[in-house]
Amino acid sequence: QSFSRITGRSLRPPAEGGKSVSRTASGMISRQIIMTASGMICGMCETHVCDAIRKAIPSAKKVKASRSKKEATFLTEDAVDASLLEAAIKDIGYDYLGAESETYKKRGLFG
Repeated sequence: QSFSRITGRSLRPPAEGGKSVSRTASGMISRQIIMTASGMICGMCETHVCDAIRKAIPSAKKVKASRSKKEATFLTEDAVDASLLEAAIKDIGYDYLGAESETYKKRGLFG
C-alpha cells in the first residue's frame, strides 16, 4: 500500500494505481485519512475525537476512532487541511501526532 505523508497544508491523494479505486457517482476518488492522536483512554474519548473530526471536516464519512490503536480514520472526497484537523484535536485536549492519506479501496465480501 502506498501512503503519502503530510508534507504541506493539505492531504493530497496518491496517484491512481489500478482499477480498484473507489469512485463516487460524481466520479471523485475517495480517500481514507488515518490520523494518529494520543490521550484517548475510554470510549467517550473516541466519541469526542469523532465529533471534532466531523465538525472540522464536514465532508468526513465513516468516522471511527480507536483508543487502543491511537488513531482515527475517515473517508472524504475533498482535500483535507491538516492544520484544521490538528487544531480540532488539540482544542479538545488530545495530542495530534500526524495524519496520512491513501486511496480508499472498497473491499468486497471476499476481499
